[in-house]
Amino acid sequence: MTSRVKRVSRSETPESAPRYELRVRRQRPGGAEYEIWQMPAAATPHLSTAVRIAGLKGRNLELVEHRVLKQLSSAGLKPVQGADERKHGYPISEDLALALGLLFRTLAPMRSRPNIRSVAEGIEAMGREEAAYWLGMAMHRKHPRRVLTALRFLLTEPKRPAAR
Repeated sequence: MTSRVKRVSRSETPESAPRYELRVRRQRPGGAEYEIWQMPAAATPHLSTAVRIAGLKGRNLELVEHRVLKQLSSAGLKPVQGADERKHGYPISEDLALALGLLFRTLAPMRSRPNIRSVAEGIEAMGREEAAYWLGMAMHRKHPRRVLTALRFLLTEPKRPAAR
């Protein structure tokens, strides 16, 4: 199933910077899908088509959607709120793409609500360089799930053994 992506506005990033895009699709009220894509640009001559960095949907997105919308609104973006089947594309900065891409990749397989909250808080607190390091490791290593598991372990509280 291919769907057209409606470009909402043009990005004003310089030609020497990589370009990223947030794609949002709402299947039903309360059911959204967010994806981060790296777009071809002069800064990335090895890319001839868009490359999907990360995506999140369903229950895990619903748990952190308010955090994502807060980051987007601070960047000046307001995603479409209707139940539109089309994907809407929003150009975003590299810093926002790094943070959201790492957040989406890390949270996608998680199930524990307290752990999801603590991982989301930890990723929000990361600086640009640290987020870029972890996302690069998760994208370009031989075993990316191990990298993401290590990050989840670092950002969650250890379980304390019950006292006898």
